[in-house]
Amino acid sequence: MSVILAIESSCDETSVAICNNGKITANVIANQTIHQNYGGVIPELASRVHQQNIVPVIQQALIDAKVSKKDINAVAFTRGPGLLGSLLVGVSFAKSFALALDLPLIAINHMHAHILAHFIDDPKPSFPFLCLTVSGGHTQIVLVKDYFDMEIVGQTLDDAAGEAFDKTAKILNLPYPGGPLIDLHARSGDPLAFKFPEPQIKDLNYSFSGLKTAILYFIRAQEKLNPDFITERLDDICASVQFSIVNILLNKLKRAAQLYGIKEIAIAGGVSANTGLRSGLELRAKELGWRVYVPGFEYCTDNAAMIAVAGHFKFMSGEFVGQDIAPASRMEFNG
Repeated sequence: MSVILAIESSCDETSVAICNNGKITANVIANQTIHQNYGGVIPELASRVHQQNIVPVIQQALIDAKVSKKDINAVAFTRGPGLLGSLLVGVSFAKSFALALDLPLIAINHMHAHILAHFIDDPKPSFPFLCLTVSGGHTQIVLVKDYFDMEIVGQTLDDAAGEAFDKTAKILNLPYPGGPLIDLHARSGDPLAFKFPEPQIKDLNYSFSGLKTAILYFIRAQEKLNPDFITERLDDICASVQFSIVNILLNKLKRAAQLYGIKEIAIAGGVSANTGLRSGLELRAKELGWRVYVPGFEYCTDNAAMIAVAGHFKFMSGEFVGQDIAPASRMEFNG
């Protein structure tokens, strides 16, 4: 019997979830719209808004789950990686909450939690499986052998795929957050209208800095010929960029699957909500006989449900931390 209260505050979402015996019974997320005014997340503002949101979000989660503070058996929290100021709010509150109620603490690696989001709902992948974890800050291919036995077999050498989407959106004068808007416009565009180079990296690693530069130079060159190029061809540009990024991601994932002889394939992270990536993965699955697992949309972006389910597995194995634990803006993947 375990009731886990989980807190996620790694970036600009304040989220609290309740996990009751491995089942998510509440998952409350408070988004921060203030960053839209600046074209990106402002760390100091993010931490301030977390302070405003965390108490009401916790109260709402308890109401949604129909539990009281006295029912909680442990407190799980995101230790890192993430924005240090944002993490500090969540970690400090988790420690205070646990100390006041004499509860054990469970520290969670944010990237592990994205992968373990696949164990919230059915169907669930079988071990071992490969997980392509894609977000604004990370792009990794992870060999998942058990709940916390994971190995990065490929990762970006520079920029993340999510950053490539966001920077492209900025070039196209789309408001923040731009990644979902590229996805939206891409649905009405021609993915073969424009061709962008695929980085020639021999192993399972990725690189997106060159692609971002190629997109920037392409747009500049086209605008010299036609100042209205972006406006007139926005859907085709978005579709072509998305097609290129998705192909880069899935081509390496295919190589990894062949190398390790694995057909259990999962995707996770904020970019896993991208419809182009999801449809591309489905096509590869039919072609290669993969069994594919994709979290529900609400569990793709940062959320506390994934922290809660990770906390559940750690609770079952008795992996607790002390009150001296500190947030970590950077963490070793297996740390």
